[in-house]
Amino acid sequence: MKPHFLSPPPPPSLLNRSSISPFQHHFFNPLSPSYPSSRNFSSSTSNRKDKHLQETEQIAQAISTELLKDAAAESLSLNQRLDLHFSHIRPTPSLILQVLNQSNDAGRTALGFHQWISSRPGFKHNDETFSYVVDYFGRRKDFKVIHDILIDGRGITGPKTLESCIDRLVRAGRETQAVSFFEKMEKEYGFVRDRQSLKMVVSALCDNGFASCAEKMVKNLAHEFFPDETICDLLIKGWCVDGKLDEARRLAGEIYRGGFELGTNAYNSILDCVCKLCRRKDPFRLQSEAEKVLVDMDFAGVPRNVETFNVLINNLCKIRKTEDAVKLFERMGEWGCSPNSETHLILIKSLYQAARIGEGDEMIDRMKSAGFGNALDRKAYYEFLKILCGIERIDHAMKVFTKMKSDGFVPGIKSYELLMGKLCAHGQPNRANSLFNEAKKKGVPVVPKVYKLDPRFSKKPKVKKTEKKRETLPEKMARKRKTLKKLRLSFVKKPKKMMRRAF
Repeated sequence: MKPHFLSPPPPPSLLNRSSISPFQHHFFNPLSPSYPSSRNFSSSTSNRKDKHLQETEQIAQAISTELLKDAAAESLSLNQRLDLHFSHIRPTPSLILQVLNQSNDAGRTALGFHQWISSRPGFKHNDETFSYVVDYFGRRKDFKVIHDILIDGRGITGPKTLESCIDRLVRAGRETQAVSFFEKMEKEYGFVRDRQSLKMVVSALCDNGFASCAEKMVKNLAHEFFPDETICDLLIKGWCVDGKLDEARRLAGEIYRGGFELGTNAYNSILDCVCKLCRRKDPFRLQSEAEKVLVDMDFAGVPRNVETFNVLINNLCKIRKTEDAVKLFERMGEWGCSPNSETHLILIKSLYQAARIGEGDEMIDRMKSAGFGNALDRKAYYEFLKILCGIERIDHAMKVFTKMKSDGFVPGIKSYELLMGKLCAHGQPNRANSLFNEAKKKGVPVVPKVYKLDPRFSKKPKVKKTEKKRETLPEKMARKRKTLKKLRLSFVKKPKKMMRRAF
């Protein structure tokens, strides 16, 4: 079946114009800048490690070992041990981040490390280092310690630390606490309370499905910060993330009655929500329902962008319509759009999942030739390996693994363990052992494990076919007599069961 999204029928109405909104008189500012996406705090080490980076990793591992030790079993305090072994170390933000990421089980001992770093001569904390510490304790939901850290960092902390605080509060399910934090943060912690910080809070709430709380917050602060295009797009996105399409359309109607128009981001959010609901309830209606949203976009004069096509291609791949997704990918230029790195990655995964191995490899080459080779990082290659191992294409997974190393990426422990487990399951322990030795040589901390052989791939012993010997004459006559006896007995009338015996 050919994909839709090409020739629009008469436009249906997307907007519900039956409700009244406090947004009616103050809405979009088309010149407002787009809100930057939230920062990812997880560390990503450089693929081409030089000597300096390796030394930094070793130091971070050594400090992390000290933090994870039992304080009751040690004769010296943490500060004394750190002074004894690491007094020559000059702390850097990257070192602090690596130490914290490797010390997830250290608990409040990490606070001692933070205090020790603060006392080092020549080192001064900044917004970035405080954000790392706040993010660490936010993962543990230890917000009492975060409060003390923010009090100590008043005047130093800035947007990065604020973003980390808001992100961790919302991800911990404390949306009301995040709203109250915005109200008091200027007085207590010295953060700037402006439109940009409001967008930060609204974005965090909407990305995690707290659209109701975010909309209430925006309405309460409308007298202080009038909603603009970015805030309204975020609110619509929040309702769509929550799967409440009716609420998103209700808010879209309020925007329309205020004399404003939806942006492309809002339409993309509604399109994604429609596709997800169709995938859950009736996948066969996905294309027709998505077509209605696209017609509304064309009717309103809102242009499609690459994100619109990414939403369509991703949802088509989710329902295993890879062929339709590829056709849509080839026709993106008709709307003046060019695929980006995300588009290529979605299609590569879908092609591999559909066991179209050759086309997946070709898509990787197309991605590199289009200038998106930087997006093919270690994480992307690991996802390819997971898919190929999941469909039992272990030989091709090894080819992709080799390509990953040839592109200059050092495989991590997860990649090695995944491949070793699959090789053992396929009955190839020698290749698994060579991978284990390779990991040890490269310094990857792979732990020996017992992997089970999959019964599907076990070699079954060959049963030798015994040749029938020629019968001798006595054996042949005995077999015939036995057969004739059975025939004679078959003509004998047998007594019926339960027949009364005659006396």
